[in-house]
Order: sequence, then C-alpha cells, then structure tokens
Amino acid sequence: MPFALYLLALAVFVMGTSEFMLAGLLPAISADLDVDLGAAGLLTSAFAAGMALGAPLMAAAARRWPARPALLACLSGFAASHVIAALATDFELLLITRVLGAVSNAGFLAIALSAATTMVPANLRGRAVSILLAGTSAAMIAGVPAGTLLGSQLGWRSVFWVIAGLCLPAVLGVLSAVPRPSPAVELSVQNPSGPAPKLAAELAQLLRPQLAGTMVLAALVNGGTFAAFTFISPIVTVTAGMPEGAVPLALVFFGLGSFSGITVAGRLSDRHPLLVLIVGGPLLLAGWIALAALAEHPAALLVLVFTQGFLSFAVGSTLITRVLYAATGAPRMGGSYATMALNVGAALGPVLGGITLSAGFGQLSPVWVAMQLVALGLVIALAAQRLLGLRPRR
Repeated sequence: MPFALYLLALAVFVMGTSEFMLAGLLPAISADLDVDLGAAGLLTSAFAAGMALGAPLMAAAARRWPARPALLACLSGFAASHVIAALATDFELLLITRVLGAVSNAGFLAIALSAATTMVPANLRGRAVSILLAGTSAAMIAGVPAGTLLGSQLGWRSVFWVIAGLCLPAVLGVLSAVPRPSPAVELSVQNPSGPAPKLAAELAQLLRPQLAGTMVLAALVNGGTFAAFTFISPIVTVTAGMPEGAVPLALVFFGLGSFSGITVAGRLSDRHPLLVLIVGGPLLLAGWIALAALAEHPAALLVLVFTQGFLSFAVGSTLITRVLYAATGAPRMGGSYATMALNVGAALGPVLGGITLSAGFGQLSPVWVAMQLVALGLVIALAAQRLLGLRPRR
C-alpha cells in the first residue's frame, strides 16, 4: 500500500475525532448552553447532514481543481469552523459551525476517497478504503476518549481548540502525501489515459439500482451505529450505573472494536464481500438486541460495545467499498457518493435516537432505533439480492 494513504489517514483521524467527539461531550454542552440532551444530539446530526450534502457539492465544485489545493482548502475551512465553535456562546451558532465544519470535512473525505482508489490497483480498493477509514476508527480509540477526558477537565470548548490546532499536522500530511498534479482528479479510474465523464453522466449513476440500493443499505447500518453511539454516555452512566470516568473507557472499547472490524473487513471486502454481509449483518442485529437486554450489567455492556464497534464497522465499511465498486462510472464523484451514504445514516440515527429520548422512552431507546434500522436493512438486502449485486445473476 502507498505510504501516501497513511498520511491521508492522519488527516481523516483529525476530522474523525471532531465528528465523533460529541458522544462524550453532549452532557456538558447540554448543561452549558441550556438545552436538553435530545436537542444537543442535533449537533451530531447537523454535522452528518453537512457531510451528506457537502460531499457531492464539494466534489462537483472541485472537479477541475488539483486535489492538493482542494484538500488544503477543506482543511483550512475545517480549522476555522472549530475556532468559531470554541468561541460560540449560544446553541444556534454552535449548530451552524458544525454544519460548516462538516461541509469542509465532506469535501476532504470525498476527494481523499477518490484519491485512495486511484493509488492502488482496482482489485485492492477495499484495502485502500479500509486504510483511509482506519483514521476514523483510530479517532475513536484515541481522539474521542482523549477529547472526553480533556473536556471533563478543561471544559468542552478546549476540545474544539485542540482540533483546530491538530489541523496543522494534517496539512503537513497532505503536503507530503498528495503530489502535483494529483491523480485523484486528473485521471479516470476506468480509463486513466482518457477524459473523465461529464458531471451529468456521473450524477446519472445515482439512478442505477445497484448503486442507489447499496447506498441505502450503508446509510441504514451507519444510522443504527450513530443512533446508539451518540448517546452512549447516558447509557454508561445512567443505565449501567458506572462513574462518569467510565465513558472514555467505553469509547476506547468501541474504537478498538471499530478498528478491528475495519481491518478484518479490509482483507475480505474485495474478494468475499457477501461473506461479510451474510455473517455480519444478522450478528449486528443480534448484538443490538443483546446490548439493550444487558446494558444494566457493566461488564456485559463493555463487551457488547466492543462487539458492536467491530460488527458495525466491518459491515459498514464493506458496504462503503461496494458503493465505490458500484460507482466506477463516476470516478470523480464516487467518493462523494460513499460519503453521502455514510452520513445520511449518521444524520438520521441521532435524530431518531434524540426523538425517542425526548419522548421519554428511556436511555436505551436509541439502541432500539439502531436495532430497527439494521433490521430494515437486512429485509431490503434479502428482498433485492440480485438487484443490489449481492448475488450473481444467472
């Protein structure tokens, strides 16, 4: 694998820390800005919505830009949004900064995903994606728990300052990783020596049932993950009765599970994607059921947090890889379609989880939301196996 992929993963680590860090900071933000916990969860949904909408818009706008200046511009916008967030004194402004930061993140990830698929042979796209997304899981292992600890000691605003500062080494990583001119936007995946398809042709790929259907499955699985993960803090402290210091520990367990899941899936998603989905999908559903049933027991909760991190990201990253395979007719926009699929779910899950919390259904209601979203995905996958390319046509 090219070393440049690992440097891009460094920047994804910084952005992933920002995307997931609110899971440990929501109670403090809720109290400081005087909003209820369910409403505070909208900060996660706002970020994901900005990612989902920003990915195709930024990818389309940057079609004729070399990748290096495009990636650096995205990092600059991302850093600026976090400086403003650290200074925000009301919830509405903080919400706006999350959307702006997400749009910058979306542009970066969409371009980086496209770059990753052009750095390796076609049959190794799954491994390239897994390396890039490993930056996200590393953020959950180290960045998010560290942010939670920092926020508990110095206040939640300090975490936003640190994220802004971490953009500097991320910039250095991009400068080292992406040469001039970058192949990410200059070459077509299918025909490197020829012109890339026009934007209309790439957008038309979204009408293909295999691409659109796989994006829906990825969104449902990721929606379940974010529905439960966003509100993990009250589950740990209220449902399981563990001290507040146990929240970073739970986040580390989830991060270790997600890293392991992405690593395993990266080895299998190119050659045996159906195996990952057939085995991992039902196990993921069973895991959410078990977590809802056993969350009052701290040891069982931590084991299941690790397990669900593993299964969620193994299944989710495999589906994202399948999105990239299905979007080979959109070499410049394919990365944005994968980003959309991830973040439509990341926006939907916390909204549904927050609604159930605000309606008084209890601390475990987001886990039940996760269960239902994954179950819906399994039903769709079973009903449309050939249409989605999950089973070869005769």
